Amino acid sequence: MPERLFILEIISQIEAAIEKVVVRFATVKTVDDFTHSPSGMEKLDAVCMQIIVIGELLKKLDKVTHGALLQKYSQVEWKKAMAMRDIITHHYTSSVDAEVVYNTCKNKIPSLQEGIRQLKKAFLTA
Repeated sequence: MPERLFILEIISQIEAAIEKVVVRFATVKTVDDFTHSPSGMEKLDAVCMQIIVIGELLKKLDKVTHGALLQKYSQVEWKKAMAMRDIITHHYTSSVDAEVVYNTCKNKIPSLQEGIRQLKKAFLTA
């Protein structure tokens, strides 16, 4: 697969994973919605899995573009998004802080989603 198509595929996969987070988080109004029922815990698990996917894909995108693409969109905290993947992955067996995941979904995912949209639009028109 030519590099440009590969990069576009990664961007599209990130976009899809973000959309899954948005949809799964839509009914979550408080941290308790994650922690006070078995279905809430399942939702937390599902959201965490997509955050892991997003972080992994961002790392791949950054590697493939040699760090050049993401740095053009400094309004998004890309390194923190990648780090969130590491935090969830490496601390999941002990415990995931549902409040951190909640705040990430509420306060960071919308700007990440917008950043990916801008990045994709610019990439397609370049």
